[in-house]
Amino acid sequence: MKASIIKDINLAEDGKKRIEWVRGRMPVLDMIRSRYEREKPLENVNVMACLHVTVETANLILTLRAGGAEVALTAANPLSTQDDIAAALASFGVRTYAYRGESDSEYYEYLKYALEIEPTVVLDDGADAITTLHTMGEKTRKNVKGTCEETTTGVIRHQARAKEHKLGFPVIAVNNAETKMMFDNRYGTGQSTLHGIMNATNILLAGRVLVVGGYGWCGRGVALRAKGLGSNVIVVETNPRKALEAVMDGYRVMPMREASKIGDVFVTATGDISVIRGEHFALMKDGVILANTGHFNVELNVNDLEEMAVAKKEIKENVVEYKMKDGRKLYLLSEGRLVNLASAYGHPPEVMDMSFANQALCTRYIVENHDKLQNEVYPVPKAIDEEIARLKLKSMNVEVEVLTEEQKKYLSSWDFGT
Repeated sequence: MKASIIKDINLAEDGKKRIEWVRGRMPVLDMIRSRYEREKPLENVNVMACLHVTVETANLILTLRAGGAEVALTAANPLSTQDDIAAALASFGVRTYAYRGESDSEYYEYLKYALEIEPTVVLDDGADAITTLHTMGEKTRKNVKGTCEETTTGVIRHQARAKEHKLGFPVIAVNNAETKMMFDNRYGTGQSTLHGIMNATNILLAGRVLVVGGYGWCGRGVALRAKGLGSNVIVVETNPRKALEAVMDGYRVMPMREASKIGDVFVTATGDISVIRGEHFALMKDGVILANTGHFNVELNVNDLEEMAVAKKEIKENVVEYKMKDGRKLYLLSEGRLVNLASAYGHPPEVMDMSFANQALCTRYIVENHDKLQNEVYPVPKAIDEEIARLKLKSMNVEVEVLTEEQKKYLSSWDFGT
């Protein structure tokens, strides 16, 4: 395999300090690491990880290594890599192929370098690694026992492939675990997205009209946090049930063509393409800020924006001004990529603790149960989801109620009437 490709190995010491700081804020993963150090359940297991190279990810990688795994890591987004963390992991002996600002061609080149580890398990964030693996030779795929997917976008892709009977190995939808989706997607995305917007612009969100495209768990989180900061939140949603929920949660709901006329800040969180496009840009006010927190940079149609603009200039890092023919100026953040990772630090470690605990435990689950799995998309086993919740509560010194024998009997019976 090729040696690590990172920006600067001299950044490693700074990265190590940050990794240790965050380790103390990921207690569930740390408990799993201690267990793995004793039991070594991942001996002779090669893991290829296509994840955002952040300090939280580093603690997952080191947990897998504590369990005996060899790991190769590449970035899940060209702008999400924290270079000091990549350097620290490389200094620990993790084959790391990532630096912030790599080109699209380098992104896919490095992904293939990481796959040269001939993985037993693949951890993916957005489906690029698993999709690439399907196009590569049998030698690369022959050892794969199963894979884990971190994102909504990726799970949708894998389900579509499985529906056509073209999925080459089992996938565990880590994203859909309750201890991931309901916390990482909602609280993590909500906080980190607004952090990214404020970090890039330093605008005051109070009193502004903030439009959220999508009301899944990520959209819910963005709307909730924006409302808490004083924004007047509008939700754009295609699903009637989710739209109704947004109305009941106190938000205005309308089509994007109407929201485009009154919004000040726009955030897409749908996993779909061209959520905001030319017809919407044409209706927007002067000074509008455009951001995306969905996995891929396709939710904002940047090609339309480029074609409509008569002038373009970089105002500061991660903020580009597009001047329209009528003099209006629209501001695009982070090239339309994940604003929470490109313009901030991504999700707080306290929520990634549960997400990556799912990854760590599901990696072991695949190794120990692959012979029982078909080439399908599976949910995270309920026992793993509940174990992570229990461990998180334990770390927070929270005790839950316990059912009495009478209550258990009542809940499992049919013969108790009024």
